[in-house]
Amino acid sequence: MTQLNNIEFQKKLFVTGTIETLTGLHIGGNSTEMGIGGADSIVIRDPVTNHPYIPGSSLRGKMRSLLEQTLGEMTVKLDNNQECKNIKDLEGPLAGGAKIKSAGPSSDPEALSSRLFGISIDKQERDRPEKIVPQRLIVRDAKLANPENLEKARNTDMPMTEVKTEVAIDRITSQANPRQIERVPAGAKFEFDIILNLYAGDTEEEMLGALFQCLELLQDDYLGGHGGRGYGRVGVAVEKITRKTVEDYRNGTPAHPLETQIPETLEPVS
Repeated sequence: MTQLNNIEFQKKLFVTGTIETLTGLHIGGNSTEMGIGGADSIVIRDPVTNHPYIPGSSLRGKMRSLLEQTLGEMTVKLDNNQECKNIKDLEGPLAGGAKIKSAGPSSDPEALSSRLFGISIDKQERDRPEKIVPQRLIVRDAKLANPENLEKARNTDMPMTEVKTEVAIDRITSQANPRQIERVPAGAKFEFDIILNLYAGDTEEEMLGALFQCLELLQDDYLGGHGGRGYGRVGVAVEKITRKTVEDYRNGTPAHPLETQIPETLEPVS
């Protein structure tokens, strides 16, 4: 009988906390409605409240990218149609003259990043259920937690945001080409909500450890665009973790606190 532990749901872990901007944050929105005099590149906003927010897709994608880079877990396609599932496997083919054609998310079902973030269905062995890799991580949009602070700020250029002017200089003519980029200013706080689904064979220690590693990497890198120019430095604080097992769902029992060690770098500042 085929073992399907990989898709036997066991529990959900709910991880909540705060992301605080330490430098201006830019995650782009749709600028088609901007009028004359507005910024060239605007931030994404909630269409109902007009508050800036962090899309779950941006947060999730950045965490996955950082974890894959750290572990060397990514799918690299070469010009000879060969495919490598880990950076360490490239040395031989490259020494033989192969060239890198493209690189994307890991499709190795054994890779930690694949098990945490999942693999797109078109790259899975659907004819072999025991090889299916379910998506374990759900990342919600992070809503602005302190809009009143930004609304009271006297020196914002647009509602709750700043506009930073940058100038590109033509190296030959010395002509200046200014552009204006909207940013969420330092001090904005966003409430994040991450759900971690665990299946038979998963351990809380391994999966939570991988998630904590993603959040620590995020703090040491940047979120959003233009990070190389100082944008997007953030601080992350994990404030609460709760657990709800499959038995809790069957019995109508609410989630209960999970006692676990949160890394010191992710603990809330008292």
